[in-house]
Amino acid sequence: MFPQVRLRRLRRRKIIPLLEETRISNHDLIAPLFFDEGAEEAVPIQAMPGQFRWPVRKAGDVVTRLYNAGIRAVLLFGIPKEKDAEGSGAFASDGVVQQVTREMKSICPDMVIITDLCACEYTDHGHCGVIGESCDGPCLLNDPSLEMMQRIAVSQAEAGADIVAPSCMLDGMVSSIREALDDYGHQDVLIMSYSSKFASSLYG
Repeated sequence: MFPQVRLRRLRRRKIIPLLEETRISNHDLIAPLFFDEGAEEAVPIQAMPGQFRWPVRKAGDVVTRLYNAGIRAVLLFGIPKEKDAEGSGAFASDGVVQQVTREMKSICPDMVIITDLCACEYTDHGHCGVIGESCDGPCLLNDPSLEMMQRIAVSQAEAGADIVAPSCMLDGMVSSIREALDDYGHQDVLIMSYSSKFASSLYG
């Protein structure tokens, strides 16, 4: 129910084309983009032919080229220069995704910017959240990790993201992120949860 459920969020003019049914066009496509804070030039990703790790300084060129080709949405992934146990680069105001989002919005405000909301690329242990002791030993701690996701979501929204896209599979993830976005005045920012999991691990 309102105010948690706000259907008008889906009625923004630039969001509606993404949600239309029964026809496929450029407006239905989302281009995944990988930005590497340490890259000087575009680096091909061997496991994904045609994809690159782009330097942050190329954000404007990349978004302009895609927009001119008819693409109206991008999904941003960040690769930071440095990692730490807290994944602090994921929610830093000058984090790689935040830098790219601001640059793209300044150059191409009509592009729908979707940001990958995850911490695994930013933590030195490689897991998407806070690691600590549980009754079964070392484990991913759900509730402290939710607080991390809230910080990341708000930071990305403040940078200009239209949609935040969590992919970390925490219990209560979407409602927790929605609460944080609303509390910080980002009621119009959508959430697109797109994770899929087929096997687990010690930290899953």
